Amino acid sequence: MANEENNNQQIEPVSSVMKVFAILNALSEKKASGVTELSQKVMTSKSTVYRFLQTMKMLGYVSQEGEDDRYSLTLKLFETSSKALDYVDLVSLAEPHMNRIGELTKEALHLGIRDGDGIIYIYKVDAQYNLRMQSRIGGRNPLYSTAIGKVLLAERPEDYVRDVLSETEFTPSTSHTHLNIEALLEELTLVKQQGYGVDNEEQEEGLRCIAAPIYDRLGNVVAGLSLSFPSLRYTQEKFDTYTSLLQEAAADISEKLGDVKS
Repeated sequence: MANEENNNQQIEPVSSVMKVFAILNALSEKKASGVTELSQKVMTSKSTVYRFLQTMKMLGYVSQEGEDDRYSLTLKLFETSSKALDYVDLVSLAEPHMNRIGELTKEALHLGIRDGDGIIYIYKVDAQYNLRMQSRIGGRNPLYSTAIGKVLLAERPEDYVRDVLSETEFTPSTSHTHLNIEALLEELTLVKQQGYGVDNEEQEEGLRCIAAPIYDRLGNVVAGLSLSFPSLRYTQEKFDTYTSLLQEAAADISEKLGDVKS
């Protein structure tokens, strides 16, 4: 631990990163600024400021206005920070529901979001049984073989799903795993109709999972709330109960996030 603290103390700030944020801060104080004005504010040469601005423009964070080469911030920073706030709110809103359902069912619960062609767990509640799913916050799994992955994709257009999974290799974790995108797309139609997704021993032999979609204020599915349990504890009555609990919790979280459909 001491070595880690010493290493942190030795980290030197990266000057180019500091200059970029200095430019962003300067742009946030005024609707539009020119290169000369910005270079004076951040005490950096005009050529350097110009290069940074052109890169930020290419990335979509600034726009160039008129013929006088004045620059202004776009809404991309706002969009980025809004997403971060959504996920902070998401965990705080989901936590009490997940704890309650965990106490009722004694099974494992996960909150997951899309990360590229996979899902990443941002919160979890462990099962109270010895026989349980092994997972961790920050852990990843594929979209195509998980219940959360299916609810994240189900309401998206087919072209979107194909694009997201265009470079994905469908690796069979079990004999139940989808082997191609056509098989997945067929199931996604059902997931959309029924309002929940199921992983029927597709990611891990002997493990089932149910997930319900969580919507943001624009009505887009931004996360999945899931419950996992061993197949040996499966009954139709439990499945129906678990599905209802997840859908009710997901609907409440969505409403608090501002979902227009709630």
